[in-house]
Amino acid sequence: MFQQLPMFQRIGKQAFKKDLTNTLKLVEHLDHPERKFRSVHVAGTNGKGSVCHMLASVFQAAGYKTGLYTSPHLKDFRERIRINGEVIPEEEVISFISRNKAFLKANKLSFFEMTVGMAFDYFAKQKVDIAIIETGMGGRLDSTNIIIPELSVITNIGLDHTSFLGNDLASIATEKAGIIKKNVPVVIGEKHPETSAVFKEKAEASIAEIEFAEDNSFPFFDSDLKGIYQRKNLNTVLSSLMILKKDGWNFSEEHIRKGLNNVIQNTGLRGRWEILKENPKVICDTAHNTEGLKIVLEQLNRESFEHLHIILGVVNDKDLAGVLPLFPKQATFYFAKPDVPRGLDAYALQESAGKFGLKGNVFPSVELAYKKALENATAQDLIFVGGSNFTVAEVL
Repeated sequence: MFQQLPMFQRIGKQAFKKDLTNTLKLVEHLDHPERKFRSVHVAGTNGKGSVCHMLASVFQAAGYKTGLYTSPHLKDFRERIRINGEVIPEEEVISFISRNKAFLKANKLSFFEMTVGMAFDYFAKQKVDIAIIETGMGGRLDSTNIIIPELSVITNIGLDHTSFLGNDLASIATEKAGIIKKNVPVVIGEKHPETSAVFKEKAEASIAEIEFAEDNSFPFFDSDLKGIYQRKNLNTVLSSLMILKKDGWNFSEEHIRKGLNNVIQNTGLRGRWEILKENPKVICDTAHNTEGLKIVLEQLNRESFEHLHIILGVVNDKDLAGVLPLFPKQATFYFAKPDVPRGLDAYALQESAGKFGLKGNVFPSVELAYKKALENATAQDLIFVGGSNFTVAEVL
């Protein structure tokens, strides 16, 4: 059944459906599960996954039964759908497909549409207190955009998925502003001269209270998510919790502290500045667009090491001219194609990288590239794995 469902994560543009018709049909078929639980809706170019996991972890620490819907997954499809950090049981997935197989086939649902329906159905049946819902792409026409949440959150806007969302920041912001609902407050993580006006205009038209997280300062809270980019995400999370608390959700400072310090344990989040081993130190990160990689590589530059080894694999719609100049020329590169149809041929990546002074060899797989890097590296060296969620997934 999964093989028959178009899946953007693996094959890209052919699987994308810019329309809510199928999702609306599906939730009607399922007796509108999206109306049976309360939610927080999160969109944005970067940071939305981390923000979702942080929020879920705080809700869990405060004792709420918490659903979490995110994408893409790294190793197991079921990572997308969790309650209190536990992935949806296999038997629930099988049961959902069995019960709805005829409908899913007849209506030619995409993988993402089906997964959204499965998640909402599961959260409703399990009677979660709250569900944190991450958009897949954009917002206005994203399959998740059928909920009326307690709060909408937009982390930031960058130039990613431009073939679907628009070629400039204002156009992309307009798509993501589509999650702003009438009388539902919205938190905007980062201000930008090209996007702030878009969000203010949509919020005003929707009679929605708007909060820019950058305008707020909070006492210091640490987190087990150690990427430097998490400081901005933390401010977005704290601004969101401030509004949710005003609306009656019960969080103490201790709940917030415990939640933020145990995000990985509580929610199973992986691949965000994750240290896989020491001597040599191995770090992986799923950042894959210009804005995300710029911050990750800045943090990489702060590390101490004798020599840097970079295992790099990307998908075939990546803006290489924007991404490759960010990487350090003094590193040794190990180019590999992620094991998905969307993966860019490693020789094509090597050729493009060479134009920016990035040198290295091609390997038949990410696994073999990683193995070779471990053989070559001394205890004082550093190995970085990145460029795509799929590349990272293959070393976890």
